Amino acid sequence: MSRKLVRFVPLTAAAVLATALATAAPAVAGAVDPAPIGPNQYFSGLVNGQSGTSTIKMACFGPVYPGQTGHPLAGQTVEVRRALSTSTTGVGYTGGAAKAIGVAFGNATSATAPIVLRFYGAPAEIPTSLNLPCYGSGTVSFVPAPSSPSARPATVTVNFVGQP
Repeated sequence: MSRKLVRFVPLTAAAVLATALATAAPAVAGAVDPAPIGPNQYFSGLVNGQSGTSTIKMACFGPVYPGQTGHPLAGQTVEVRRALSTSTTGVGYTGGAAKAIGVAFGNATSATAPIVLRFYGAPAEIPTSLNLPCYGSGTVSFVPAPSSPSARPATVTVNFVGQP
């Protein structure tokens, strides 16, 4: 009985190691997350894990009226990721000088400083102190910092949704 166990253990360990190595490998060759943001890189912005169009859930309860603002619910995030294609809509470029990306909420009515991201693949929480529309649409801009003549922001369209 111990001979079977001795043969089984190495096979099991080899299978576990192979599975761990396969799942630990990055999805894209050469990708390292989180990786520092640097000059001359293409990137995409994400709001709650989505690029292009996303939703921000707002702490606006009951019927809302035009122009009403509120605060985002906790647990929502923004982040940037390296873009593999420059043909995708909303892709930004860090330009010749950027080492960070500032996140600006186009509809914010508060003076809260923007979020500053210094690494790809490292989500940051959206501050619940922001004043944003209770409903409607807007944009979140991911702006290279410091800027340079060749830098361009990435933009994500967001829908603000009040919670019942």
